[in-house]
Amino acid sequence: MATFGTLSDRLTETFKNLRTKGKLTASDVDGTVREIRRALLDADVSLDVVKGFTATVRERALGDEVNRALNPAQQVVQIVNEELVGILGGQQRRLQFAKNPPTVIMLAGLQGAGKTTLAGKLAKWLKKDGHTPMLVAADLQRPNAVNQLQVVGDQAGVTVFAPEPGNGVGDPVRVAKDAVAQASRAQHDVVIIDTAGRLGVDAEMMKQAADIRKATNPDEVLFVIDAMIGQDAVTTAKAFQDGVDFTGVVLSKLDGDARGGAALSVASVTGRPIIFASTGETLDDFEPFHPDRMASRILDLGDILTLIEQAQQAFDEEEALKVAEKIATEQFTLEDFLAQMQQLRGAGSIKKMLGMLPGAGGMKQQLENFDEREIVRTEAIIQSMTPAERRNPKLLNGSRRLRIAKGSGMTVTDVNQLVQRFEQAAKMMKTVARGGTPQIPGMGPIPGGGGYGGGKRQSAKGKKKSGGGSRSGNPAKRAAENAAIASGQVPGAASD
Repeated sequence: MATFGTLSDRLTETFKNLRTKGKLTASDVDGTVREIRRALLDADVSLDVVKGFTATVRERALGDEVNRALNPAQQVVQIVNEELVGILGGQQRRLQFAKNPPTVIMLAGLQGAGKTTLAGKLAKWLKKDGHTPMLVAADLQRPNAVNQLQVVGDQAGVTVFAPEPGNGVGDPVRVAKDAVAQASRAQHDVVIIDTAGRLGVDAEMMKQAADIRKATNPDEVLFVIDAMIGQDAVTTAKAFQDGVDFTGVVLSKLDGDARGGAALSVASVTGRPIIFASTGETLDDFEPFHPDRMASRILDLGDILTLIEQAQQAFDEEEALKVAEKIATEQFTLEDFLAQMQQLRGAGSIKKMLGMLPGAGGMKQQLENFDEREIVRTEAIIQSMTPAERRNPKLLNGSRRLRIAKGSGMTVTDVNQLVQRFEQAAKMMKTVARGGTPQIPGMGPIPGGGGYGGGKRQSAKGKKKSGGGSRSGNPAKRAAENAAIASGQVPGAASD
């Protein structure tokens, strides 16, 4: 996540310096802790949280668990990871649902924190989980807040209860109370109340929020915090907790480029868990908050579990089995390729998913340069083909490729490159399906598939046939041809 980009970079750099040391001295640990303290303070983490965090890390890093460790640097990373999980709340906390529906969820927070959009995200997430949520427009102060909630509700595909026009007209307490009764009649099992925010903490805001809470007796009161405003958000949360109280926190705008200190402070300062995080602008950019996974992202250790969950939601298992069978029987076509691309797009931002891989921090430049529109262009080219052409790319002669290029708004070169990539991908998939080792163009086979010694026999065989290594004057071409010879392939044979 972009919010922790700078913090993640600094912590990763700090730990990199430890890996060269076989044994850590007290001065090594002190230097590391000092760098961690600076990184956290620069990220706008609460001073009290930083003091407690670094003191614990130092005490554990100087203890026996590190002295006895085979790899002290990895042990220190593990300690920091565990302590990060602790300040982020420890265990994941799920929503508490009422035994007798409807479950009432009240949203509160400052104006501009993103409550209204977040109400739609939460409603859509609950709907996917089999619930029947209803949004309630109880923000009757902010101009057009009611209209905005209705638009968001339409996008999420959920019911919106909005009996008052807003813009200063109507009683929000009565609207919230009536909404709960309406939800019971209409059999909505969750009610999400969007309340008014203010530009700052004031008595009127506190009283209105307290009155709505008293009238509806919510099962959850979620305080929405803008992760980009640092310590102000934590101060506001503390003040609201003292005045009205809440049961959990939702972090909005966690994809921003600010320092993100609120995320690392709020659970410790308020003692209330972070339950959800909003990670983008669309209604699907919303996920339950897992302290352990977030700590792993901050330390650039990846978030494989979230990546798997997103993939499972997007990919149809039955469809995947059909595709695997087609690959094994050499029936994989451009139609299947298009379906796989569309499923990949349905999983969400590819750039974000790649960012969840361990070590993604070291690929920051490549990720920034990654153009997700390339998938849209690929889809346009394939959709410009006839069904027969998709099933049999060998039909694609020059005139057909020109027609496809014009129909998709691309060039003939783009069409040629797509067909070439598809053919290479299909060959690699067939090789893997047969239990073989895939041949990467220009690199020979991926090492590790043939065991030790096999390469030498193949190399000798190749030399006998070819009469020695490549004699090309181009170093890149020479390396590629030698790799092909070593694998028993004749250079150039891959391109039929």
